[in-house]
Amino acid sequence: MRAMLLGLPIMAVTASIAAAVMTPLKIGPEEVFGPNPELAEPTQTWVPTVKIPKPVGWKDGEAPAVAPGLNVVEFAADLNHPRWLYVLPRGGVLVAETNRPPNEAGGGLKAWAMSFFMGKAGAGVQSPNRITLLTDTDGDGKADKRSILLENLMSPFGMALVGDKLYIANADAVVRFPYKEGDEKITAPAESVAALPGGPRNHHWTKNIIAARDGSRLYAAIGSNSNVGENGLAEEEGRAAIWEISLPDGKARIFANGLRNPVGMDFKPGSDELWTVVNERDELGDNIVPDYLTHVREGAFYGWPQKYYATHFDERAPIPDKGEVAEAQMPDYALGAHTASLGLTFSDGKTLGSSYASGAFVGQHGSWNRSVPAGYRVIFVPFVDGKPSGLPSVVLGGFLNGQGQARGRPVGVAVDGKGGLLVADDVGNKIWRVNASGQPAQ
Repeated sequence: MRAMLLGLPIMAVTASIAAAVMTPLKIGPEEVFGPNPELAEPTQTWVPTVKIPKPVGWKDGEAPAVAPGLNVVEFAADLNHPRWLYVLPRGGVLVAETNRPPNEAGGGLKAWAMSFFMGKAGAGVQSPNRITLLTDTDGDGKADKRSILLENLMSPFGMALVGDKLYIANADAVVRFPYKEGDEKITAPAESVAALPGGPRNHHWTKNIIAARDGSRLYAAIGSNSNVGENGLAEEEGRAAIWEISLPDGKARIFANGLRNPVGMDFKPGSDELWTVVNERDELGDNIVPDYLTHVREGAFYGWPQKYYATHFDERAPIPDKGEVAEAQMPDYALGAHTASLGLTFSDGKTLGSSYASGAFVGQHGSWNRSVPAGYRVIFVPFVDGKPSGLPSVVLGGFLNGQGQARGRPVGVAVDGKGGLLVADDVGNKIWRVNASGQPAQ
């Protein structure tokens, strides 16, 4: 265990954990972060730990707690389960208002229980299945115009604009639509690009996409169909992976695999180096296995389901028919166990101040399989010489109130065209915008 984390001495562990809900801008010393994490021993129980803060939303006048030197404003409100964000070249912001598709959880008692508890966490709403366009026309840092750009989709999530085509990752396929700057409504039918693993069981239904800088291909992040392969490896075909999809022919291949649930993706600034955040497995204990941030190496295997953190075997996982497990790639940076790290975007120079000039923002949706809640915040991971280094800082907290209830849960993060950080909050049904103190909104 680290002797200190974010200035908290090890003797303050008990007090810090007890106050974790009350002091959301501190990362508790029991959490595992950094490039060389020390992993706890796994523990298993007959009944998994389930602790999900009750969703209560934000009261009038409330806002997340923001780090010193930064301001936060409500960019948009009264949305319906906003999960993901995409910033258009001229500043418009696309929001995927979405939720899991029908029958996503599959069958069985455990699946029913998980569906029940996720509903209690605010994730039980019917999917709106639409992409909404938000625009800040007067430059005050708040959206004053909105329109439904696309509707009747299939649990849409990732978005990418390449030339005059807007690509949408539904829960079971990548589709595209014609788009030109200024469009507020697209009525053209969807054109199929590539099928993605879908139902009837579609456990990690969120499918994210990002376009290569030259526009020749998409990368698609596809989560596993289980926690640790308990439904059999046949159900994991093509999953727990990042695909590379050629444009415009839609031919796909596995770019990297063994990634239990990769979601957020971004290219390190000025390069074609792809990075992702990955949700690791559950039900091995409060402090294991940490989610992680990693550079995605072409052809690499990251261990799921048989291994975690490259060298640790999970005895619960099925063994491949060939009877051996390939060598696994070590992740770059641990993000805390059960934090549900989903959103990822690299910083945009010094628009938020020199402290955030080089590194990555990560939206941590928050834990369910942990006795003390973790996540429920947006953190910043500093980079030194092109690699994550040191401890993270919390940019946006306060999503849990003093009673341990969830006022919101951050998901997607994006840097807008003016250098502000946008954060999708799917329980508060808002988009928050963070900018530097003393800086104008524009």
